[in-house]
Amino acid sequence: MKFTAGAILGLTLAAPALADPPALSLPIDCTLGTTCYIEDYVDLDPGPDQRDYTCGLKSRDGHRGTDIHLLSFEAMEAGVDVLAAAPGRVAAMRDGMPDTPVTAATRAEIAGRECGNAVRIDHGDGWQTLYCHMKNGSLSVREGQEVETGMPLGQVGLSGLTNAPHIHLSVLKNGAVVDPFLPEAIDGACGSAVGDGLWHDAPAYDRAGLFTAGFSTTVPEFDAVKSGDARVTDAAPNAALVLYGHVFYARPGDTLALWADGPGGRIFETELLLDAPQAQLFRAYGRRAPAGGWSPGIYRGYVRLDRDGRIIASRHANITVR
Repeated sequence: MKFTAGAILGLTLAAPALADPPALSLPIDCTLGTTCYIEDYVDLDPGPDQRDYTCGLKSRDGHRGTDIHLLSFEAMEAGVDVLAAAPGRVAAMRDGMPDTPVTAATRAEIAGRECGNAVRIDHGDGWQTLYCHMKNGSLSVREGQEVETGMPLGQVGLSGLTNAPHIHLSVLKNGAVVDPFLPEAIDGACGSAVGDGLWHDAPAYDRAGLFTAGFSTTVPEFDAVKSGDARVTDAAPNAALVLYGHVFYARPGDTLALWADGPGGRIFETELLLDAPQAQLFRAYGRRAPAGGWSPGIYRGYVRLDRDGRIIASRHANITVR
């Protein structure tokens, strides 16, 4: 049995007739705030904007699931299991797509397969869960197999429409998407959730996050960060490499860590205290080129927002020295 993510992306939110839903556990073998974090929630805005179930910013236009991200590509390569969120039967699966970050040049190649390597589980009474972007060759179940809560289905990967390792979980009722945090949402309304929604124990929500991270070759202006004009993807060997992070709704005392690695290892790292944050802010940190210039190759930077020792969000960016 085959399926495509194209159909998933076109689904509408379910009406609030939600008899006997499954009770969900975390669909990934990680610890939220320590080795993973929730990046995006279901988009409840019916128009071109986005809003998560709290009416906050942590979604994307048309997003139809919950995204739980790993902290690095190295974590993905080491292997992190995707777990069945509830008991059921494997209704469909797909494997064989490469773990390749999507680009404008490769976007057309995955049309209709945006979910990447995936498993869909039937829980009965019209309820299903869908697990997307799994690692190529990692799927460990078969169609028709019965699974229990917490059973490994495969591993987190980078297949389909993604550029960072994560698991995308969609909850479906009769083919329509349900927000597991606010399953009774009517006409896309957001607000305060009552209880745990469809979860055994609903993951905590953090209002703060990161819009983006990027490289530049000088400390950029904030307007250029917000518009995207600050981002540079190629640099000369003698250019400075500056990493920036665009933050929203930080609190006093939050910290922003920025670091970057290149062909020869770590090139810089710092941790900045956000002692008087506004609704939006950015911070940047970098290094001038060493004597003789940077070695050619790909440099990857990470920006991470922490609060009281707990990871709230992380973003990465690449720049190529030619």
